[in-house]
Amino acid sequence: MLYGLSLLAGIVLLFGGGEALIRGAVAGAKRMGVSPLLTGLVVVGFGTSAPELVVSIDAAIREQPDIAVGNIVGSNIGNILLILGLCAAICPMTVQPLALRRDGVVVVGASVLFIVLAWSGELARWEAALLLLALAAYLVWAYHTERQQPLPEGEMHAAEAEEVTAIPTSTVMISVALVVGLGMLIGGSQLLLYGAIGLAQAMGISEAVIGLTIVAVGTSLPEMAVSVIAALRRHADVAVGNILGSNIFNVLGILGISACLQPLPIVERVSQFDQWVMLGSAALLLLFLYTGMRLSRWEGAALLGGYAAYIALSFTIF
Repeated sequence: MLYGLSLLAGIVLLFGGGEALIRGAVAGAKRMGVSPLLTGLVVVGFGTSAPELVVSIDAAIREQPDIAVGNIVGSNIGNILLILGLCAAICPMTVQPLALRRDGVVVVGASVLFIVLAWSGELARWEAALLLLALAAYLVWAYHTERQQPLPEGEMHAAEAEEVTAIPTSTVMISVALVVGLGMLIGGSQLLLYGAIGLAQAMGISEAVIGLTIVAVGTSLPEMAVSVIAALRRHADVAVGNILGSNIFNVLGILGISACLQPLPIVERVSQFDQWVMLGSAALLLLFLYTGMRLSRWEGAALLGGYAAYIALSFTIF
């Protein structure tokens, strides 16, 4: 009971902290004159992945690599199969050609890079540095291509910044939002890890399974909020762009930072099953989007069915 309440409280704090941090960061970027394009690309992209970042870093420092890695791999699977599946059920998802040609391919490429680097059974520090260099190269490429693209492609990430509403305006409120958001993220990560580890031990479930499922879904709530809001507003391209960008940040940025702090062993379950589900879901999404430049309701239902099957297998076979 205590572990379950701790897990729930941690998820609530992570969600609230992520929302506060995004709003404060977007407001601060506007006050400093940062373009909406760069704000959407970097601030919103990193902001929605803040819970994954804090939880994975915390887990890496505590020498709990199964949760650190499982959180990212599970989040990327959930982002595509669960969140985009849910959004497509709400509203068929169109996609901008730029997002498909660049971000969709990079998501698949980042998944392949992770599998190659993890082949030895561990993400070493030099491999983490390679992931971070790949992220830096992607950000430079993305910013320059979007500046050069004609409308509407070049405004996709700028529109992501516009999806963040009710942002503070004064310097004091911006600072409060940032500090409170960061504090909630740190506190939420502590509660989430305590509850997740305790629950895993009490139920006889591996930490990897808990990280890949419960923790991953909990840390993906900001992505779900931004994407569902965008789908309800019929801004489907923003929802797709948000998920693609988040998955790129998760693998290249968060795993890179976490493994820089502490080399991360890759549990056998992830290397045999979950990393292939992550790659397969990214490839399936790319295939769906290439067929008509949209994600239809039946394709969304197929993604949701795939996530239900993945969860069932996670708690039965493994």
